[in-house]
Formats: sequence, structure tokens, C-alpha cells
Amino acid sequence: MSIRELILKHALANALKYGKAERGAVIGKVIAEAPELRSSIRDLMNVFNEIISYVNSLSNEEREELLKNMAPELLERKKEKKAGGLPPLDSDHPVMRFAPNPNGPPTLGSARGMVINGEYAKMHKGTLILRFDDTDPKTKRPLLEAYDWYLEDYEWLGYKPDVILCASERIPIYYEYAEKLIEMGFAYVCLCSREEFKKFKDNSVSCPHRESTPEVSLELWDKMLSGELSSGEAVLRIKTDMKHPDPAVRDWVAFRIIEVPHPRVGDRFRVWPTLDFESAIEDYLQGVTHIIRGKDLRDSEARQRYIYSYFEWEYPKTIYWGRLKIHEFGKLSTSMIAKGIEERVYSGWDDVRLPTLRALKRRGITAEALRNFFISLGIGENDVSISMENLYAENRKIIDPVAKRYFFVHNPKKMIIKEGPSKMLARAPLHPKRDMGFREIEVEGEVFIAESDFKEIKVGDFVRLKDLCNVQITSLSPLEAKYEGKDVKGYRIIHWAPPDGVKTIVLAPEGVYEGISERGVIKEIGKIVQFERFGFGKVEKFEDGILQVCFAHR
Repeated sequence: MSIRELILKHALANALKYGKAERGAVIGKVIAEAPELRSSIRDLMNVFNEIISYVNSLSNEEREELLKNMAPELLERKKEKKAGGLPPLDSDHPVMRFAPNPNGPPTLGSARGMVINGEYAKMHKGTLILRFDDTDPKTKRPLLEAYDWYLEDYEWLGYKPDVILCASERIPIYYEYAEKLIEMGFAYVCLCSREEFKKFKDNSVSCPHRESTPEVSLELWDKMLSGELSSGEAVLRIKTDMKHPDPAVRDWVAFRIIEVPHPRVGDRFRVWPTLDFESAIEDYLQGVTHIIRGKDLRDSEARQRYIYSYFEWEYPKTIYWGRLKIHEFGKLSTSMIAKGIEERVYSGWDDVRLPTLRALKRRGITAEALRNFFISLGIGENDVSISMENLYAENRKIIDPVAKRYFFVHNPKKMIIKEGPSKMLARAPLHPKRDMGFREIEVEGEVFIAESDFKEIKVGDFVRLKDLCNVQITSLSPLEAKYEGKDVKGYRIIHWAPPDGVKTIVLAPEGVYEGISERGVIKEIGKIVQFERFGFGKVEKFEDGILQVCFAHR
């Protein structure tokens, strides 16, 4: 096998597995098979780039056909399931909870918790609680629409919560438990400023208010509730251990004054529980048996265990998982997205550039793919760093067998076909492997081809217009070609669009593609299609003569 064939073989296999051939991965495979080439890699870089570019221009069907002839053994997909999946819980009927702050719609980060908690509840015939931890009306201010978005997206993912709670509507319950802790001597009102208390905490020394009697703290607590004390003047702290090795655990804040109306409950409350306090109480009240959370939240368990100890409650079993980093989105947070929307960087929460479930649904990412993706990641404590290509690979397995095929050309260039029939009829299958029928496209002497294909042809080249005919390029300006019959002859294949095609824009994470597609795509509104040799997308709408498609992936 020649060097070019070796590179081509591994580029095809890599593209079929991940949707797109990556140079580093291909180089690694080539060196593994032919170590003697290691010293020549730099000299071969242009060859690698040329072949990878060619492979990435092919459809999956064309890649499979080439690899089938070169190395059929690489087409054998491993059927064995990943060992484990989700390990079973040590409970017959667990009570699981997913507790988001609804300051925006669910994102990929949220979806991990939604899927894993939902899956465990389903696996063990347990209870699934959706609890909105919406007790910060200022810093992480809830978005009213987000409550419904979470419900919609949870059901879209395939799970229906058995219990739905809003912490903001249950504040009096948390007050009752706060007052009990004060009366028991396990909580106190602190009048230190943040800076003053930090000095005490850092030096493992109690603040002066820690030794206040329950009566004094209850009096100050009433002043917090009544408005006699203002924001920043007082907080309620849980007594822990001022010499605890973790400063974050030392006499932590359970309630603070926030004089900002809440989007859901207005100005009914001015003293709000912190997440650790509210969550601890609710987990007990709802009988939560298992908490799945990020390992960066170990502090929360350490803080909450003091409350459980004081009330003699049993703390839920806790499972920690590592951080999930998705390369394409970096540190894009909900607050950053909200700011981007406000500044019109993004068109909305469903902008195709965003990692929200609303955006992914819009693009044609399926709920099944998301479930499979997160279940395959499991719940280990190791940090996970992945690319969206991993999710796309799952989605491709689901949509590839059912998505109809159509032609689309980006930045179209008109090609005039001479010396051929006045009318030609292309009969192209709607799917290469399934019996979905054909689409018939009539051509009268001219077609449009993509600018990318135009740049790679020269006068004298023979090419095949897919499912239509063969031509020889006779001129580039204007672009003209001579008809060379319809028989398949192994020429380079070029995709095209008919002159009566529809103007099409494709919204993709990396930008907007404008071009022409077949008119038949108009019938696919709301469905996922594959634009041959371009990629999958969800056909969104047809307005004012323009078809809009949201790009999914290649």
C-alpha cells in the first residue's frame, strides 16, 4: 500500500467515526502502522492536508464505499456495549432530585443532571423531584420563562418529574427551621460586616455575636424580617467549628437580607435562605435518598451535615462526579449568555451558537442522542473534557438512517452545459440505503455548483454532476462545460443545484452559509435532512422566498 493510500485509509476511517477527519488523529494512526514514516511527517504535511480535505468533502456513503474497497476490516463497527453504563444504586425506590436555578434555560451542563437523575429514577422505579432553587433574586435572578422551559425540556428528554417545587414559594417553612436552630443555640444573628467576619474566620476565632443568647438572636432575627435591619447589616449563621480545616465551613451564612423583589413572588420576602440551607431542609422534607453533584460541591455537604446533625436527621447518600468541559463552549456561563442576548450578540436563548437545549433542539440534536451521550459518560469523579463531535457522533447514528438527502450548494457559481440535451432529468434517491423513493430534478442547460468545487477544477477536467451527467470543463470565466454523456465513469463527483432551486440560508455555530437548494426541501419543514456533502440540518421555515435551515453537524 502506498503512502497516499495509507493516509487515505485512516482519514476515511477517522471521518466515518467522528464525522470529520482530524489531522492529528490521522497522523497518529499512520505512524502506528508505519513507524518508519515518523521522521518524514513534516515533509508529508501537504499530502496529509490534501487527502484530509478531500475526505472531508465526501459524504458518509462515499467514504464507506472507498473504505470498503481499501480496508473493509475498518468498517466493522464494534457492537459490544460499554461495560457498566450507569451503575445501579443501592436502593429499590430511590428519591432523586434535580435542583436548578432557573436564571436561564437548561444548557448541556444542566442536561447531564437532568438525564442522570431521571435515568436513575426510571431504572429503579423511584421518585424524580424537580426543585427550583430560586432563592437569590439579585445575583442569580430567576427568569420567569425558564421555569416552563425546564419543564418542557425535561419532558423532551424523556423524563416526567413526579414532584415539582419552587423554593421561593416555601420561604416560611425555612423560617420555621431557622428559628428552631436559633432556639436550640445552633444558629445566631451576626452583625459583623463581611470584611470583619472574614478576619475572624481566617484566624479561626469566633465573632462577638456567636455567644449571644437565643433570645438576643431571635430578637435580631425579627428585626431582619421586619425591615429594621437592612441588607448588609445582619446575617443568620449556622454554628459549626471555627477551627474547621476548611474556612468555607466555618459558621456559614444561612440567611441574608436581599431587598430586591423576586420575579415570581414579588416583595413578599426580604430575608432569603442561601442555597445550602434551603437545599438541606428540602432534601430532608422530600425524603431525598441520593444526591448527585459535582465534586467541587463537597463543601456543601460538609456545611449541610451540621444541620442534619443538630436535627438528628440522616444525610442522603452522595455521589460526586468530575467537571464536564466541552471544548467548543469554554467557560460560557448562563450570565454571559444573558448579557450577550441583551447586547444583541445572540438572537435569543435558542441561538444556534449556544449550548442551550433550546438551541440544540432547534438544530436537530435529538433527545435520544443526549441521553445516550450523558449515560455513556457515567458518574465517575474524573474530570471529563470532550468535544461536541462526541455528541454529534451519537446523533448521527440516530438521524442518518431517516434523514432524506437533498442537494445544496454554498456560494453558488453558474455552470452552462453545452452540446447536451436541451432538457435532462436527474433521478436521485432520497436515501442511499433505504427505500424512500426518488426526487426528480429537471435541468435545462445550466446548473449551480459550490464555490469550493469551482476553486478545485480547471479547464480540461472531467467531472460528474451527481445523478445527472458527465461534463468536461471548457471555460472558467464564464464557467462552461461540454456534455459528456450520462454513464458513470469514475470522474470526480460534484454536487449541484438546479436553476429553479430555492434561495437557502443555513444558520451554523460558525456562521451563516448562503446558497441554493432543491425546491423539494420546502416540503421538509420541521424535519431533519442531509444536504449531501455538506451536513445535517433541521429545516426551520420558508418565508419571503427564502428557506432557513439550522445546521446540526456533518
